Amino acid sequence: MAESSYRLGDIAAHLGAELRGDPDTEIVGLATLQGASPGQMAFLANASYARHLADTQASAVIIAPSVADQYAGNALLLDNPYLGYARLSHWFDPAPAATPGIHPSAVVASSATIADSASIGPLVVIEDDVVIGEAVTVGAGSMIGARCQLGSQSVLRPRVTLAHDVVLGKRCHILSGAVLGSDGFGFANEKGVWHRIAQIGRVVLGDDVEVGANTTIDRGALDDTVIGNGVKLDNLIQIAHNVNIGDHSAMAAMVGIAGSTRIGRHCVFAGGAVVAGHLTIADQVQLTGTTMVTSDISEPGVYSSGISADTNRQWRKNAVRFRQLDSLARRIKNLEKKL
Repeated sequence: MAESSYRLGDIAAHLGAELRGDPDTEIVGLATLQGASPGQMAFLANASYARHLADTQASAVIIAPSVADQYAGNALLLDNPYLGYARLSHWFDPAPAATPGIHPSAVVASSATIADSASIGPLVVIEDDVVIGEAVTVGAGSMIGARCQLGSQSVLRPRVTLAHDVVLGKRCHILSGAVLGSDGFGFANEKGVWHRIAQIGRVVLGDDVEVGANTTIDRGALDDTVIGNGVKLDNLIQIAHNVNIGDHSAMAAMVGIAGSTRIGRHCVFAGGAVVAGHLTIADQVQLTGTTMVTSDISEPGVYSSGISADTNRQWRKNAVRFRQLDSLARRIKNLEKKL
């Protein structure tokens, strides 16, 4: 693969950064402060890594103006260095570019509509009445169910499954193994026997949604499951039927959202957090790792639950005390009455 090279001055102009140093410096890649070699650009987004500035071999560093006096080399000054790195990372992405066209091994229904600029990989299956927009990429082995709609510039990595009637907005990015539109977990019980409920809603994604590898989003039972604009979902997440996630929320791996729950805008859920069904979560709610939510959250803020790890010996002692909390509370209440 040919090595890409860019002038530091051109990079500064693209990022809208203040350049301090030689604009003709050539940048051929990105690296951490510790691992950078000459020709590479690094960034400082976390103050705890500032100690590496003095020894870095990077040809330039993206850095905040507030700490610029700690570095004497070529620098691009940005209020948000991490955002600058994120934007620049696409210039050096080694992922192969998709070639427009339909691979001969793909199976495409005659009623499907596919833009000429789309790329359909090997062994892809596209069913009836699918609509695929401009510059869409569908990776090898993916399955696109009947009547799905894929917005322009969306990317499906290899082995993605879209069941029928899934709608993707523009610039969505679905990683390998993700399943969108699978049946929700819906059953009616009669005398101990479970009877399956047909799931007749859809899955609808807004623009700029990211869905991680092996994440599942169930179709709605009646109403649609809706994922708002700009939502970012990590790997191995379960979104149940009829869930609604507000714009620009983000969830880390292993999060689970039960059915018919509504998540607000700009929420952030750390890994392993779970939310029970039929709840409403306000905008700008943050859940720390492994938090379990069993009731509505109506106010923005940071919420936590769970117990941090300890030695087994200490944990066993604490577990015994936990079982005694109710009786201790009753004893305290009785003492308060006597006082």
